[in-house]
Amino acid sequence: MAGDDRNEELSTVADKTPSASSTAPLYVLRVVGGPGTGKTLVLDWNKAPQALVGQSQVCELAIPDPRVSRRHLSLTAEGNVVRLVDLQSTNGTRIGGARVVEALLEGGEAIELGDSVLRVARAGEIRMDALERDRFGRVLGKSQAMQRLFAACEALANSTLPVILEGETGTGKELLAEAMHETGPRAAAPFVVFDCAAHEEGAALEALFGGPRGPGALEQARGGTLVIDEIGELGLQAQSRLATILDRGELRREGEIDAIRANVRFIATTRDDLDRLVEEKKFREELLFRFAGARIQVPPLRQRHGDVELIARHFWKLFGGAGEIPKRLVLQLGRHPWPGNVQELEHAVSRATVLGDETEIASTRAPDRDKPADYLDHVLTMGLAMPSARQRVIREFERRFVERAVREHGGNVTRAAAASGLTRRYFHMLLAKNKA
Repeated sequence: MAGDDRNEELSTVADKTPSASSTAPLYVLRVVGGPGTGKTLVLDWNKAPQALVGQSQVCELAIPDPRVSRRHLSLTAEGNVVRLVDLQSTNGTRIGGARVVEALLEGGEAIELGDSVLRVARAGEIRMDALERDRFGRVLGKSQAMQRLFAACEALANSTLPVILEGETGTGKELLAEAMHETGPRAAAPFVVFDCAAHEEGAALEALFGGPRGPGALEQARGGTLVIDEIGELGLQAQSRLATILDRGELRREGEIDAIRANVRFIATTRDDLDRLVEEKKFREELLFRFAGARIQVPPLRQRHGDVELIARHFWKLFGGAGEIPKRLVLQLGRHPWPGNVQELEHAVSRATVLGDETEIASTRAPDRDKPADYLDHVLTMGLAMPSARQRVIREFERRFVERAVREHGGNVTRAAAASGLTRRYFHMLLAKNKA
């Protein structure tokens, strides 16, 4: 009886949301025990494809429980149920007393984390704003997860909010950033990608903010969009300056006093757990707060039901496969877990167009490229500091990658860029840089 009363109470909270035609169940999450008791979160997948629960204020449901991790668990839609994923929390997540890593919730479950208890309830229904399309820019997907992602990205494309795209390697975060730029009002303005992993701390400051040798990436992107790729790799000093620019909207070059208006749309990407980096003092909390209003989780391919075949057909045609993609190959692809996500699928289909569909998909990874061991050994013998050594290796890798990509596509730069997993402009920039 007590459980029925609790569900009725949660339904009352849900009834405060705007009414709409029903196509999917509506879930409500409430803290029913421990610190934060009474806090409630309505899981509206039209507004965001993922909800985070944790101690951090950047979470959709922030719980002031010291035994709860900053980013403790995530909740996403999985058909008509909710998928819960523990985000490697310190003290774990329990349902019915059993510790779980992942679980599917149907409503009525009690979730224990730290000294807190949450209850999820199915409370009415919600209209889902399906886009009924199979792509957003160059990002393909017809799964529910991607339809929700496309809706969120399309809405954010027309705003000025800084956006952070989080997800595993190979999920297409840069391509989503490009699509948001090309869909928004700044489409005709510059689109600049700044690769944080390619710059050591000192060089990153001038490369990003400009200096005596000229404008940096921020000035180059004025009026347009700046993508800060792998922002978790950015040094702490650069993070602090970036947070100030996001706060004030003004930019100063290294060593200069006068400020200029930034006028840039910021999109960041990361494969890192930024909340964990904040805990480890490797990422500034004030910078994470600047992006907290628009954190988008890009789902891995294994959670995008039905998208493997759609994407495989696209790559089959792109790489010049004869006729329709073989059904046997489609079945093989559908059974693979794709830890490398869309990038791994791309390489598998590329290989199949050359070797045929008899090859075992489980063994396909990125095709062999020129092994950089010779150059790596050379750099290791130079006795450089790690940031300088890494920079040299990255530059050599970029040079070999773009050269091989263009060569594999018969000199067709457009097709090479499309197959690379990089945005067109970034691929052209790498190509031009390595020809200079």
